[in-house]
Amino acid sequence: MEKKIINLIKDNGPLTGSEIWEVVGGDGLILWRTCKRSQYLTIRTAGTHYLRLDRRLKGFTRLSPSIFREFLTYSVVGLSGDVNSLEKRIGSVASHIEEISKSKVELAFRVISGLSSRLVTERPLNEDACFIIAGDIVYNMAHDVPRPERSTGKLVNGSDMDIVVIMNDECGEDLIKRLDNAIYQEKYRLLIAPHIREEIDYIVKDLARVREQLRFDSFRHILACKILQEGTLLYGSEDIFHSVKSMLRDKGVTAKLEGLERLARVFRRDAEQYLLREDPDKIIDESLYLFYPTEESEEFE
Repeated sequence: MEKKIINLIKDNGPLTGSEIWEVVGGDGLILWRTCKRSQYLTIRTAGTHYLRLDRRLKGFTRLSPSIFREFLTYSVVGLSGDVNSLEKRIGSVASHIEEISKSKVELAFRVISGLSSRLVTERPLNEDACFIIAGDIVYNMAHDVPRPERSTGKLVNGSDMDIVVIMNDECGEDLIKRLDNAIYQEKYRLLIAPHIREEIDYIVKDLARVREQLRFDSFRHILACKILQEGTLLYGSEDIFHSVKSMLRDKGVTAKLEGLERLARVFRRDAEQYLLREDPDKIIDESLYLFYPTEESEEFE
């Protein structure tokens, strides 16, 4: 396999992990190990790592992208010594990722600002609700690799747009339900439009629900807090947004999440070392969860 990869790169220049896998085929773990362990190949990776939560793991913490997703989408493999070609290609990959992230944020803003202006309310919605965008988009790590959407199976264009809507406690159930329905209609429209095929994952909740989740005493609460911590304001009330961020700090949640991220970085380092040295058959039987990605969707169910 190593010889095939080297010849492929000699003929085509530095390639992403997915481009190599498409031609060489075989087991993804073996492909990654081959590239990582080869003295004739060098890997460069674009972007950053960030905290991800996974029920399958003790302590719940890991880093995203997963090892395999990072290799396929965010990494470039080149020949050792051919630094200029490698750096040029990884720069192109990084620029593409940033463009995708920017375009998804812009689409999310158009959708949310548009439906907010159409929804009839007693007071302007942007005074009573804030719309927070989270996930890989906020780290400039969105991708456009086609994948099936969970509920319909339809292919969508890579990363979804995770949106958390937080409303004043005084808004009432009727407004929350109407807003939830309006976002759901937009979600469906984006999914079925052939020229768009984008996915919104969302949740609508009030500040009372946020205060409950700040107890940080279950996986779902920790997940909700993690999403709020990483999120940035997309649209709506800055007062509500800053209030939520203050509550995260004041309740010690921000510090706890920072601690979890430190643990996740140690876990990632150890997982990579294990995957590189352990017998592949044992890994396949017992530990593939260390290599493949996992969904972080419970907050939006």
